[in-house]
Amino acid sequence: MIALLKDRFPRLKLIWADGGSAGQLIEWVASFGNWVLEIVKRSDDQKGFVVLPRRWVVERTFAWLSRYRRLSKDDEFLPESSEAMIYIAMIHIMVRRLAK
Repeated sequence: MIALLKDRFPRLKLIWADGGSAGQLIEWVASFGNWVLEIVKRSDDQKGFVVLPRRWVVERTFAWLSRYRRLSKDDEFLPESSEAMIYIAMIHIMVRRLAK
């Protein structure tokens, strides 16, 4: 997926990832696209639920998308159909906010 980003998003400079993406991926991303891969990790001394920086953005967006019945289950045959439904859902969310 990251290889597709190079031509599609020329202004992309920073990519956030969770702790499972650490390792050789950091060097590969830096050499492949001149990007910075920042790993968002939870501290080992923290107990229970802790809001991590930038991580909540993804979780919040997934929660918004799960409100749409067609996106709550993975019943699409083609990935392009799922992508189109995500675009439609996000457009709907933006239009509702702009109309207020």
